Amino acid sequence: MAVIENSKLTVVGAGSVGASVAYAALIRGSARHVALYDIATAKVDAEVLDLAHGTQFTGSSEISGGSDIAVAAGSHVVVVTAGAKQDPGQSRLDLATTNAGILDSLMPKLLEVAPDAIYVIVTNPCDVLTVLAQRASGLPAKRVFASGTVLDTSRLRWKLAQRAGVSPTSIHAYIVGEHGDSEFPLWSRATIGTVPILDWEVDGRPRMTVAELDAIAEDVRTAAYTVIKGKGATNHAIGLSSARIVEAILRDERAVLPVSTVLDDVHGVSGVALSVPSIVGSDGALPIGALDFSPAEHESFLRSAAAVRRVVEDLRS
Repeated sequence: MAVIENSKLTVVGAGSVGASVAYAALIRGSARHVALYDIATAKVDAEVLDLAHGTQFTGSSEISGGSDIAVAAGSHVVVVTAGAKQDPGQSRLDLATTNAGILDSLMPKLLEVAPDAIYVIVTNPCDVLTVLAQRASGLPAKRVFASGTVLDTSRLRWKLAQRAGVSPTSIHAYIVGEHGDSEFPLWSRATIGTVPILDWEVDGRPRMTVAELDAIAEDVRTAAYTVIKGKGATNHAIGLSSARIVEAILRDERAVLPVSTVLDDVHGVSGVALSVPSIVGSDGALPIGALDFSPAEHESFLRSAAAVRRVVEDLRS
């Protein structure tokens, strides 16, 4: 496939995350048409109006929306953010029951008006909900996937860049697994430029230690809790990272991003959605199978799969 002309993105949910996704997509020019849908009429109408007032400054993109599901008609990409938000101290997996019910009612309606769209699940727990959405829709796994650890990976690269004294774009490291408490970095494949992470050393910045990397990984894992405690929600960064995923799809970039698809024998894991580096383009997301894990990383990956699988099975019982 190729770049999608006259592209349309629909964002489902006009809360803090959904509004931030729509805003980021507008200012980045991620799609030609951006639509915002929510059942709360006054809220979504106000958000659309507020965004529309700024379109003089956003280039060629335009915004529309409302509380009628028909606003999603003809979408090439649908980003789902609708659901209960994560409270301070609450894990993403704790949201599963509430948000699974919301998604269960949403997907059939969305498929009626946007049957050819690629669906990106941002609502948490996004890995669990991706499994449910893919099963309910019957769509190929590559067309229903989660934002996964794209944001977590950005958090990791920002932390490492600060420590190493380089641009985040020069950090080549990934967070994989669950978008949640069992996620972990692929330290065995992490580099700064072409230099392995533990070998990086420049004047005034000594080599990083394993203990230091462990502390950075923990900061990344708990970053959302820190932001939620301070301001009530994470929204700006997930808005930007979601817009980045949309661009990879609509521009057929075949960009490598750690999104979360329902896996089929990737490192021995099948039937659950976890993030691994994947090729993202106009066909959707294709996990890269030829990625070596260290033995310890493989064990962490299996633990992450087990954590997601338990929640999926609990919801089905």
